[in-house]
Amino acid sequence: MQKKILTSAFSNLYTDQRIEKVCQTLYQNGYKIELIGNDWNGAEEMLRPYPFSRIHLASKSLKTAYFEFNWKLYHELRKKADQNTILHANDIDALYPNYLIAKKLNIPLVFDSHEIFSEMPAVQGKMSQKLWRYIEKTVIPELSWMITASGSYGKWFEKKYGIHPVVVQNAPKSIDFTIDIPENNPKILLYQGAINPFRGIDKVILAMHHIDNVLLKIAGDGPRKKEYEDLVIREKLQNKVQFLGKLKPEDLRKVTVTADCGMSIEENGGDSYLYSLPNKVLDCIQACVPLILSNLPELQNIKNQFDVGEIIQDHQPENIAVAVKKVLDRGRENYLEELEKASKALCWENEEIKLLQVFQKASNSLGFK
Repeated sequence: MQKKILTSAFSNLYTDQRIEKVCQTLYQNGYKIELIGNDWNGAEEMLRPYPFSRIHLASKSLKTAYFEFNWKLYHELRKKADQNTILHANDIDALYPNYLIAKKLNIPLVFDSHEIFSEMPAVQGKMSQKLWRYIEKTVIPELSWMITASGSYGKWFEKKYGIHPVVVQNAPKSIDFTIDIPENNPKILLYQGAINPFRGIDKVILAMHHIDNVLLKIAGDGPRKKEYEDLVIREKLQNKVQFLGKLKPEDLRKVTVTADCGMSIEENGGDSYLYSLPNKVLDCIQACVPLILSNLPELQNIKNQFDVGEIIQDHQPENIAVAVKKVLDRGRENYLEELEKASKALCWENEEIKLLQVFQKASNSLGFK
């Protein structure tokens, strides 16, 4: 009998590269995959080789959408799960229904914590933070299988809840291409990712006052986009900053490889940011693009292993500009050797080995060998 996995996430699935890679790996290794998301923030057309569905949410606010999704997800899982199913919950906002069904049917549950959800800036000091913390402390100590996205996250969960998650970094698949460094004029500084607070985006916009012959491209969307667009206009930087909007993963990859310098200058907006290893870092490394980095543990750890860019002194715009100029003056070609070394170490082909080991153990618990 084929091993069945029900993967679920509070996500419209369209731009979630981690879920896409995980499901592809499991599908290609003989698992029968079904993916469940929702239509919050749209339901763009997708093509996948395995079945997927999106739960319709009528809620107008995110707070009620979480409750609606969890209620409806519970009933979806109850309908679709059986004694030959492995449940796979992505992040805390999909965990509780999976936990209840796993207990009810006595089937394995694998939890993938993409971040420390209860410590994200958006929930700091809010009632919802208490809810996510309650779910964490109720469910996580009972889990047999958990994966997470950075070594620092793993240590945090271990210290807090006594669990030992397997670290599966959200590294991209290896890109096999001949590096053709473009002669950009002006040079391109690239931010890619969600336009959220504590990402250093407002600081790098202001840093453009101190950098000549450089175009800052911002690829992504999010709650702070309008605020940062207004900041650009207020600072009269329209000729130095360009917003590209939300791009499909394959289109974003085409933009990434053209950059002269990437950036991951997250601020300490709570433990989830402090201990993160942002996707953009690994994406730029895979595209052999050097970066400016903030001095957070996972970023410092990469810099200590591979000379892939420069650490900013602090988030003062003048000091961000200093780091950007240092990368651009040295030139992308002079980082290539270290970037290529890093790209071979930090790729999905290495990470998926650990992922498959976790699911093999979960399969064994069902009697599959």
